[in-house]
Amino acid sequence: MKKIAKKIVSVLLVFTLIFGGAASTASAADAGKALEKVGLGLVEVIFTALVGGLNAIVPDSAEFVKVADRNTDNFYAGTEEWNETAAEDAKWYLGHAKASLVPDALREAVKNEDDHVKSGYYLGGFIDPNNGMSNEIEYIIDDMQVRIIALKDGANKNVSVFANIDCIGFSNGDIKAIRAALVKLMPDVKFDTINVSSTHTHSCIDTQGLWTNLFPKLFKNLALSYLPFIEKERGANQEYMDFVYSTVANAMKKAVESMVPGTMTYAVKEIGDEENSYFNNKNRSQSTSLIRDLARFIFTPDDENVTPTMIVNIAAHPDVAGLPVDDVDNGRDLSGDYIYYLGERIEAKGYNFMFFNGAIAGIYEGRGPAGDGVPTNRRYEETLRYGQEIANIALNLTNTVEEIKANMTPAEKAKEAEEMAIGGEHYTLWYENWKPTTETVVEPNLNIIIKEAKIQVTNPLIQLVGKLNLVNYTVCKEGLKYYIFAEVGYMEIGGVKIALMPGEIVQDLVCGGDSLTAEGSFTGKDFECESVYELFGDDTICFGLFNDAIGYVVPDNDYTMALLGDHYQEMISLGKYAGSSIMKVLAEIADELGK
Repeated sequence: MKKIAKKIVSVLLVFTLIFGGAASTASAADAGKALEKVGLGLVEVIFTALVGGLNAIVPDSAEFVKVADRNTDNFYAGTEEWNETAAEDAKWYLGHAKASLVPDALREAVKNEDDHVKSGYYLGGFIDPNNGMSNEIEYIIDDMQVRIIALKDGANKNVSVFANIDCIGFSNGDIKAIRAALVKLMPDVKFDTINVSSTHTHSCIDTQGLWTNLFPKLFKNLALSYLPFIEKERGANQEYMDFVYSTVANAMKKAVESMVPGTMTYAVKEIGDEENSYFNNKNRSQSTSLIRDLARFIFTPDDENVTPTMIVNIAAHPDVAGLPVDDVDNGRDLSGDYIYYLGERIEAKGYNFMFFNGAIAGIYEGRGPAGDGVPTNRRYEETLRYGQEIANIALNLTNTVEEIKANMTPAEKAKEAEEMAIGGEHYTLWYENWKPTTETVVEPNLNIIIKEAKIQVTNPLIQLVGKLNLVNYTVCKEGLKYYIFAEVGYMEIGGVKIALMPGEIVQDLVCGGDSLTAEGSFTGKDFECESVYELFGDDTICFGLFNDAIGYVVPDNDYTMALLGDHYQEMISLGKYAGSSIMKVLAEIADELGK
């Protein structure tokens, strides 16, 4: 019993390190800057040895499979042919749907708004000693949603479906369950792809399993590791996950059934600047790229009575509302963060709303421009202001200042005047010195190719998570090595190029940057692969956390498990080969397409 107790304490310390580090990145960054690489390397050796030793005494899960024996059902490789131009009879068809992912049982449990209500549902994103190591939901601020579009170009009769879920992350095993549920609902429809991405919101119900009543399940599964033929309990609440599968699949069906013909336009604009940035590289300074673009698609149905759909892509962590900071903002309130308010404003202006997050490793909401010196009482109010301002920008990308002012309602003008008086010299109009961008018509030509990347899991923390069956991954083993297969893809919507990447991507992997160089990296070596821009062009945008949530994806040459400073992201990554494994698949795709 003493040995088991020591193992449990070791695991507890490991996971406290993970989540305590994730919640206090600012102090970790300050400490890390004071350490030399030699010291960091020593920390890495010690940490890897300690956690590796723990791994050595925890047996492999019975669910682990050989690479050759893994199940590849419910994988979709993309469109059957790659067409360089639209066919003569091509026409965009798009359908939209959305649904709430807050179950009735949770709404009922939090009705009385009492403190410390036992709802049985947990937020995914933060665990911190400040909230008693418990993030059991006590209050619902707004909503947790899934937003969906179904899309085809008419010439190809097959359909591609895209779902975006308000959650910290959605693993590929759960995505395949949604695909299976949709196919069962619509057996006569042929799908080129069925895609599920995550907003990475830190204040919605945990769908991965690393935050749902973590420690009791951790201890239980550790004990069950030594008992054969007894199934471990997965981290996420399986009853809730079944509800998500069903709700998302049914909403997908609704989107497919609502497809109508129309036209598509595209616009992109860099928003903000270095002084007033909507995007903040918070804690990976050696990654020098910062994507400030907002990309927007608008689908306009031929039938004027059908609502148009706006699709928005930016890159920013939605992590503000869920951070526990005091008794009021205690990390136990459900919120869709800025994405909810972004969608609410766009919908109020007569559009359906769809969202895709981008490459967000280390990138957070730059709330200064939206804050404008106007005081807020709750942290979620900061996400409200940020989301509404991003929505204003998305709605007006192609408008002049005169058109922006003319389109404002009297109530909006009055509110702006009131806030200007409150904010004083700190108040900045988002459209001050505004220059509109151009909008292009997108030809109806949809091309998608998706492949699997075989990624070796070298991070001992994630190996432990796999052994304890907390997250729904298919872990494969070859010899003494562990692997996960993640989906990687490339898509063109007309002439718009999009890299489809799993996990939280360091932006240098997209744009290039110092961390890819020998001089700017931890190892002093160059990254061996080309960036997305080098492969496909610098007008390529990125959809991140796409068809899998595999944690942070950092360049191999800048990877260390030292856990301090600008390298805390490595704690929540598959390992040191994730970056090159993904980029090699994208390079293979580029080569096949002659890019």
